[in-house]
Amino acid sequence: MALADRRFAGAALATELAARGYDHPIVFALPRGGVPVGVEVAKALSAPLDLLLVRKIGVPGQEELAAGSIVDGEHPDLILNEEIVRSVGMSREQIAAETQRQLAEIERRRRLYLPGVAPLSAKGATAILVDDGVATGASMKAAVAAVRRRSPKRVVVAAPVAAPEIAAELAALADEVVFLATPARFGAVGFYYDDFHQLDDAEVIALLAEARAAQR
Repeated sequence: MALADRRFAGAALATELAARGYDHPIVFALPRGGVPVGVEVAKALSAPLDLLLVRKIGVPGQEELAAGSIVDGEHPDLILNEEIVRSVGMSREQIAAETQRQLAEIERRRRLYLPGVAPLSAKGATAILVDDGVATGASMKAAVAAVRRRSPKRVVVAAPVAAPEIAAELAALADEVVFLATPARFGAVGFYYDDFHQLDDAEVIALLAEARAAQR
């Protein structure tokens, strides 16, 4: 499967999602790559678009190892991997300190991307979590767990492409998953895009402004 770029992929994904007739949909995009996909989905569903910023809680001295994640929203959620926390002996004080550091970064990014805009509530909504692709699934799994705590009517995970084993894991966590393709020999998300450039902050801000204008 060859996708021209994220917006092209988002339009294709939006066609699939629009046919499903969701009740009270809200699109939550995982930045940065999920934003152009989410814009197309939100426009097709006439749904509001918000960000879902996920930050890893790294183990001290092994920052690439995640003890958990913090997910922003009306009330940010801490999702811990208790098995890793126990195995590395990470204290609650260390977790609290790293959580506060990552929360500050989430708040900085939200002010940058959506100044003065409060996070949307998922309560009673069909929460559609969107990214440009799912490889390891770590951020998306944390996002699903966090949004599940917020009393949505339904949690849907959607992306143009996903690794098949991760797609199966997400299907067990969400109410529904929608992927255009789950190639057996997955590789990396960027393999499926002709244009997979790293989005900068200015692009994200412009895309979010476009989505808000479409809702007026």
